[in-house]
Amino acid sequence: MEINPAVTFTHDRSIMYAKRPKVLIVGAGLAGLTLGMLLDKAGIPFEIYERAQEVKPLGSAMYFSANTAPMFKQCGIYDEFVSVSKPVLNMMICNEQRELEYMLPLQGHEELFGAEGYIVARPKFYDILRRQVPQERLHMGKKVLSMDQGGNGVLLRFSDGTEAEGDILVGADGAYSAVRQGLYEKLKKEKRLPPGDGTPLPFSTVCLVGQTRPLTAEEFPDIELPDCQFRTAVGTNRPFAWKTFTTAQRTVCFIIMQFLDTESSKDNDAFRNSEWGPEAAQAMCEQVKDFPVMNGGAEGVTMGDIINWTPKDLISKVMLEEKVFDTWFDCRTVLIGDACHKFNPSGGAGAANAMHDAIVLANLINGLPFHPIAEEIENAFAAYKRERIDWVKKAYSSSALFRTMAGPTMAAKMVRYIMKRIPTWAMRKAELRVLSNRPSVAFLPPQVDKGSVKPFFQPSLSAMAPVEKEKARVEGSSKEVVVDLEASTKAV
Repeated sequence: MEINPAVTFTHDRSIMYAKRPKVLIVGAGLAGLTLGMLLDKAGIPFEIYERAQEVKPLGSAMYFSANTAPMFKQCGIYDEFVSVSKPVLNMMICNEQRELEYMLPLQGHEELFGAEGYIVARPKFYDILRRQVPQERLHMGKKVLSMDQGGNGVLLRFSDGTEAEGDILVGADGAYSAVRQGLYEKLKKEKRLPPGDGTPLPFSTVCLVGQTRPLTAEEFPDIELPDCQFRTAVGTNRPFAWKTFTTAQRTVCFIIMQFLDTESSKDNDAFRNSEWGPEAAQAMCEQVKDFPVMNGGAEGVTMGDIINWTPKDLISKVMLEEKVFDTWFDCRTVLIGDACHKFNPSGGAGAANAMHDAIVLANLINGLPFHPIAEEIENAFAAYKRERIDWVKKAYSSSALFRTMAGPTMAAKMVRYIMKRIPTWAMRKAELRVLSNRPSVAFLPPQVDKGSVKPFFQPSLSAMAPVEKEKARVEGSSKEVVVDLEASTKAV
């Protein structure tokens, strides 16, 4: 395929067969799989390309609140999601003396927003999503070497010598997205890249994540409780915070965050571009093994015990970059999830916002006409960014606040002091700002939202597929004819 930026189509759609745009998705993470699931339900052709040879069950736990429930219900995965999750009633903030300092309530959301919040182990949820995508559409071991786009399509070249052609390219390949790097390199040469987008991803923390084997009540008494025991411990005189989550599988997921200063940041800089995996984790495991853990009764449990209960190949060290990029799209290429906005995981907003990206983008791709030209595609991408950018910036600020709250600085102590004394009405007001954003899929049957707080206006819900637009046009014309006939009869 020869990609020519100068080529544009001035075709007559009335004499051409109905062809939906083919979408190439790079990255089989949560954003890529969610988009694939939605495009499959819309009947839009797509392929997903993942650089890894296999997906390993790495990661910790994820929090999903009422703002993803509508999509889960529309896609028929909500009941299974709930069955492998635990409801979350509170976030508990603890100290190194294994004492509870205060709690942030996370309950009562069903009445207000239509659904409660749940904690789910990342591998369990990933498995649910992956099963929604036809396996023949998922291609592993596909590392992108280069990409081209123009008026007549997009072209990907992979390290195994193969190529892929399509109409739309979606970069869902994470914080160090190959699609973003390829797109930005082109824009930089053309002097169209904003200066801020060309700077390296900033990071101030690294973390250790993992999930234990199933535990007994003697080992970890909190396992028996029906709701997730979500605890955050803050180091007294060391730059660390650590979180534990009990799961429906009787495991404990954990995240241990190290807040970097100038020197420790240099020590971790070589790790910046490495893959998730156990190799880089061993030194950090030794560093945190004596950290105390609250568990509901058993005495003297430490992070060393948690680590010993965890299969070594399921422990990984990861970077915690934070940035919202300004450039999300160009021509036929668009970015979603961590590829265009990376949050600190302290706020628990990364996965939900990646899925919200996929919902809005799927709605707008579904609303494209048959045989869309590059300008029509780019207009849809612009609408996608307009709908998402304010919510993304709010989530970024919220995540930064939670990161600060868990840190060792004087500012962190001040935030914790305020959060400990914040009135219930103020907490509820903050929840209203976040959970009023409950996006739905425009082309799937809507679900009844029983929350007393109605969802915020969603522009992409008005996007209609070409056949729906034609049907609406014909029905509208028919109504006009009936009205004209009635008027003529009355005149006679």
